[in-house]
Amino acid sequence: MNAHVITPTPKLSTSLEFYAKLGFTVIPANGPTLVSDGQVLIAIDPDRTARAGIKFFNADHSRTLDALSGRSAVHGTTDGHFLSDPNGIRVVLCDREAPSVDLEGVVPGITGNFAGLSIETSEMDRSVDFWSALGYAITMGDASKGWVSLEADGRPGISLMKSMMCPHLFFNPSLTYFNGKEGNPKVIEAVRKEGIPITEEITHFNKDGLVDNIIIRDPGGLGFFLFND
Repeated sequence: MNAHVITPTPKLSTSLEFYAKLGFTVIPANGPTLVSDGQVLIAIDPDRTARAGIKFFNADHSRTLDALSGRSAVHGTTDGHFLSDPNGIRVVLCDREAPSVDLEGVVPGITGNFAGLSIETSEMDRSVDFWSALGYAITMGDASKGWVSLEADGRPGISLMKSMMCPHLFFNPSLTYFNGKEGNPKVIEAVRKEGIPITEEITHFNKDGLVDNIIIRDPGGLGFFLFND
């Protein structure tokens, strides 16, 4: 993987405890603390200026920076650059190759099947243009209808949702897990068993008013949509 999801933390030990309850594994690597469920790498960053987002690794980001010209203000860092998408999502371009990590044997946590990052946007066209400049391409959906899915090799997928479409809380960005109508109740039960606070219990999509989707957040505020589809 040549990208990490970034999550800030008020206290590293608190975040590690949260991810341990989710069944994530700490991945040995130089640099920030990494955790994974074998599907996504999350860098827990205790720096007070850290924000939720994505870090991309490449020894030379010059072509990407050229493609992004005029789309966002770019700020220099000690090891690369950072900028924001039209929705304020932090994007870090690190001027080195991604650290070598071994995910063999890392099993999925209780969250289930990872389906990428979800981002709510009030500027769909600009958002598609921004992520396309970063090397993503639309694989599903229609921007004119308010939803698209974008993919790029070695990176988490991105789903863009038009503002006012989702009848639940939305934290930008959020990790999304889809577990099906049979699997998600087991995920919800496991979350409750671990004593993980549920930010929102969602009944909107269930004709019987049952909780069949939930949202949780890690200590740094990164959202997790644990949905049935």
